[in-house]
Amino acid sequence: MTKATKTKCDCKEVEAVVKKYDCNRDNLISILQDVQSLYHYLPEHSLRAVAQELNIPLVQVYGVATFFKAFSLEPRGEHLVCVCLGTACHVRGAQSVLDETERHLGIEAGHNTKDMKYSLETVNCLGACALGPLMVIDGEYHGQMTTAKVKKVLKNQSPQKV
Repeated sequence: MTKATKTKCDCKEVEAVVKKYDCNRDNLISILQDVQSLYHYLPEHSLRAVAQELNIPLVQVYGVATFFKAFSLEPRGEHLVCVCLGTACHVRGAQSVLDETERHLGIEAGHNTKDMKYSLETVNCLGACALGPLMVIDGEYHGQMTTAKVKKVLKNQSPQKV
C-alpha cells in the first residue's frame, strides 16, 4: 500500500516519529507534521497514538491539530496545490489561474482528485505578493502564474499525465 492510500494508522510508525523527538511533548507540532507527512492528513488513530505516546490528553493533541491551518483532519491528495487569492494576486489574475487549475484537475478548490493524487486549496496570502499570481505545490512556489502555465506546472509534479 502506498503512503498516499494509507488510511489506517500504523502505530509503530507513529511511535517511531514520537521517539525521534525523544517523546518530548514540547515537540508536538513537529511530531504532527511528521505524522501528517506519512498519511497526507492526521487520521484519528494517529492522533490517539501521539497522545498516548506523549502521555498527554487527546484534546490537547486535537487542539494543536485544529488550530494550525497546515494540519488537516481530512484526507489530502499526494500533492497539495494552493492558489493564492490575496489582493495582490487577485488583481493580477489569480481567479483565472484558479479556474484553470480546477478545470485541469477536474475538481473545485477544497477537494481532492478521485485518485487522491491532488488536493486543491486557496489561501488569502502566501507572503510573496511581488510574485503574484502565486501557486504553491508541495511547498514549491510558482510565481507570475498564468492560465497557460498551469498545465505545465502541474505536469512537472507527476510523470503521469494530469
